[in-house]
Amino acid sequence: MARQIDFSTLTGITQAQAAEKLKNDGYNELPASQKRQIWNIIWDVLKEPMFLLLVACGMIYLQLGDLEEALLLLGFVVVIMGITIVQERKAERALEALRDLSSPRALVVRDGKPQRISGREVVVDDIIVLCEGDRVPADAMVISCVNFSVDESLLTGESVPVRKATCCDTSIAVARPGGDDLPFVYSGTLVVQGQGAARVIAIGAQTEMGKIGKALKSVEPEATKIQKETGKLVRNLAIIGGICCVAVVIAYGITRGNWLNGFLAGITLAMAMLPEEFPVVLTIFLALGAWRISMHRVLTRQVPALETLGSATVLCVDKTGTLTENRMTIAKLFVENEFLDLAQEPTSSALPEKFHELVEFGILASQKVPFDPMEKALRLLGAHCLAKTEHLHDDWHLVQEYPLSKKLLALSHVWQSSDGTEYVIAAKGAPEAIADLCHLPPEESERVLATTADMAQKGLRVLGVAKAYFKQMPLPFEQHDFIFNYIGLIGLHDPVRASVPNAVQECYSAGIRVVMITGDYPKTAQTIADRVGLQPKDQVLTGPEIEQMSDAELQARIKTVNIFARMVPEQKLRLVNALKANGEIVAMTGDGVNDAPALKSANIGIAMGGRGTDVARESAHLVLLDDDFSSIVQAMKMGRRIFDNLQKAMSYILAVHVPIAGMSLIPVLLKWPLALMPVHVVFLELVIDPACSTVFEAEAAEPNIMKRPPRNPQEPLFGFSNMLMSLLQGLSVLLVVLGVFYLGLYRGFVESDVRTITFTTLVV
Repeated sequence: MARQIDFSTLTGITQAQAAEKLKNDGYNELPASQKRQIWNIIWDVLKEPMFLLLVACGMIYLQLGDLEEALLLLGFVVVIMGITIVQERKAERALEALRDLSSPRALVVRDGKPQRISGREVVVDDIIVLCEGDRVPADAMVISCVNFSVDESLLTGESVPVRKATCCDTSIAVARPGGDDLPFVYSGTLVVQGQGAARVIAIGAQTEMGKIGKALKSVEPEATKIQKETGKLVRNLAIIGGICCVAVVIAYGITRGNWLNGFLAGITLAMAMLPEEFPVVLTIFLALGAWRISMHRVLTRQVPALETLGSATVLCVDKTGTLTENRMTIAKLFVENEFLDLAQEPTSSALPEKFHELVEFGILASQKVPFDPMEKALRLLGAHCLAKTEHLHDDWHLVQEYPLSKKLLALSHVWQSSDGTEYVIAAKGAPEAIADLCHLPPEESERVLATTADMAQKGLRVLGVAKAYFKQMPLPFEQHDFIFNYIGLIGLHDPVRASVPNAVQECYSAGIRVVMITGDYPKTAQTIADRVGLQPKDQVLTGPEIEQMSDAELQARIKTVNIFARMVPEQKLRLVNALKANGEIVAMTGDGVNDAPALKSANIGIAMGGRGTDVARESAHLVLLDDDFSSIVQAMKMGRRIFDNLQKAMSYILAVHVPIAGMSLIPVLLKWPLALMPVHVVFLELVIDPACSTVFEAEAAEPNIMKRPPRNPQEPLFGFSNMLMSLLQGLSVLLVVLGVFYLGLYRGFVESDVRTITFTTLVV
């Protein structure tokens, strides 16, 4: 059945009314967790091992009667709390910015015009337009719909979609979710079929979802591979530090007889060996990394994607709207062996009569209020050329729609004429599908396909158009049961985005293979591939060919093919799985409901934010806010930069702890005076923390970052070579500092002066 909502009958509220309601009622948000208060952060600091060690040191100093040192350590506690609060707020602000960006979008009618807004800005009495694949942003009463079904399993637990009916009686009581033919839709549920318009009756906590407590309580990033790796390293070093601490206390107490100083030396060593900066720096890097990527119009929905971005070996992209501008214009018409070139803007006088029927039935095979760029182009041409003729039929009633299917790449609309005497059927789709629909003789089909190939070689997307007539109900079950007559071909032009050729070359330089997937004719796909620099352009694999292949055959063929034409969304999942079976790390773009399985299966699923459905966005790891291919490449570059800088920061932390721990341990073992006291270690921690979380995070990308192959996803953050280099760097510093300390003692300097010189050397 048809999916059709006529915006002209909807007015909605005004922008001024919406602003007033927003001011009075607040945002359309479910109860979420409160921001972390300062005392919560302070309590978390109090539970940290470093804080407990500081308290223990302070108590020892008080026991020794050294009030000045005790107060100094307590002062450091205040400073540490201040730094922690600043870091927590920095990460929280980044996550808040991401939450605002990831708010579900809603199509509302205000001042009589449809417009996209954030779901949180929907207010009571807004008119929302819901299409297949949309997530309902608020509880609402359906005021117009056709063949409208919603999945309410989130609220009811029942997986079977329920039908919705129209109701304009505002006094009717709101029903509970579940059950067919009710005129209500509920926040958080999913439109699975058709299209509808509804008036909002409840937002936020007043919705059914709010009432039953299905609210998000917090936004907690999941534990990533790197987080697990660093957590394991911190735990192991803490255990080693604890053992060394006990050993130093015992050794100091036995050999020198001063157990308090022994405890002081042991605690100092434990503080020196505890790399508490690791989890802090990691959290800051991931949060700010996701925020930085969002500045390149790419929203990170799942933090693990940041780890995988730098590992991608294959980037699968849609042609339309990603490589091209998704701004279709009618370039050529073909009827009865005659071309009409519409390179310039047409006027009614520029369109001969014989081409009127082609445009007329092309429009009839489109939505009345189109979203698809091709259908918009047809409507625009009709407004220019057919407005003063009898070929526009806005008064006709759409009876049924035969949708595009995997078996037949064509769709048909059945219209009832204004006098009601007959049904008119308009079909459009792939030229070969239209030829099949019209049952053309082989020689005529060959001529149609030859003309299609000629138009496709010029980079045009080609649609065939056909017509049929039917006298009485019931209508046939399939499109093939109508007797169609072939009308002609329509060639559409979609310009390549200016930034794409350079971005494709950047991918090749970075060792990333680019794969184009399109529903277009193979020749059109090859022409676009040539324009963007895709290689090799002479090999194409089509959806029907893939259907005939076994998994093993497909895996073998796709090793060299990068252009896939005449593809339907369901075939993307098989392509992704075949690439992964070949050992590729796959990044995949998609926008439709049927793309969701492929996006979820890909190592990095990238949903289109501009034209994508909510289902696609929820299945993806990243959301491309501007649908631009170059933004994906920038995100990959940022992903590599984040990992590089994180590796630098972690290597620095590991290296700098070597001399700190060494200068805490070696003097004890050699029965020298203590080189570092707790206050010195705490001061060094205050230097290390901000240095890592600000300097390294803001470090510019390496010049060769996109001129090297993708990172092996199995490569650990602390590989053997990285760890060895960090330890060697740390040992070199330790030797210098140890030499300064020994030289000072050897020359007979006062112990406090030697300690000062040593500490200054270590800081430098």
